[in-house]
Amino acid sequence: MVGKVVIVTGVSRGIGRSIVDRIFSHDKDAVVVGIARSEPPLLEIKKQYGDKFEFVVGDITDDNKLNQLVQTALDKYGKIDSLVANAGVLEPVQDVFNIDVAGWKNLFDINFFSIVSLVNIAIPYLIKSPDANIIFVSSDASDTYFSNWGAYGSSKAALNHFAMTVANEAKHVKCLSVAPGIVDTSMQVNIRENVGPNMSEEHHEMFKNLHADNKLLDSNIPANVYAQLALKGIPKDINGTYISFDDDKLKEYQY
Repeated sequence: MVGKVVIVTGVSRGIGRSIVDRIFSHDKDAVVVGIARSEPPLLEIKKQYGDKFEFVVGDITDDNKLNQLVQTALDKYGKIDSLVANAGVLEPVQDVFNIDVAGWKNLFDINFFSIVSLVNIAIPYLIKSPDANIIFVSSDASDTYFSNWGAYGSSKAALNHFAMTVANEAKHVKCLSVAPGIVDTSMQVNIRENVGPNMSEEHHEMFKNLHADNKLLDSNIPANVYAQLALKGIPKDINGTYISFDDDKLKEYQY
């Protein structure tokens, strides 16, 4: 018998890949349908988990691929219980005197509008689940200033508000926006090695020091919270809010 059916975006690496692993570690009956642009990592996950994992190769800004993602879940498993929107990008990193508007629009297409589109496509099926949950991977940058991260931070702030909107308007679906902390992923490598010079020296040094001092989080730590929210369901008292993965209100989801 199929357990929870969970759609996860951006599963090829980092937090997304860890979410897949944590879902299966907690629930042997759960299944995951994932999407990423690169096929080889998806094939590796498929080899590891077999029939419990299905995937679509494609860009999340392509509505045809999002429709395929949802339809794959329905065709293979007959339902959708939870959705975890993880995929996102950091760049452009630039100050307000050097704004690349086209770059901002592209970032918003990935970080925000692709999620709006996926929710729009999936929600008619999610509402049929007795415990439907949508979890957004947000960021501390949504309400904290990091130099020249205006595009990224504002896209995550928009995501937080969208979570509140979904929770209030789709009464049969719970929705939560969760910041994962500062995680040891390829994004951190990009900050240290590529986009850091576009930031203030203070913030660039902060991220480099977090790495040097081994203070970056292992991706499995926040992924465990996302996975358990998808499996156990979002607590009613925080439905529609923005919260950090390590908040006391999520204590039972942290282990």
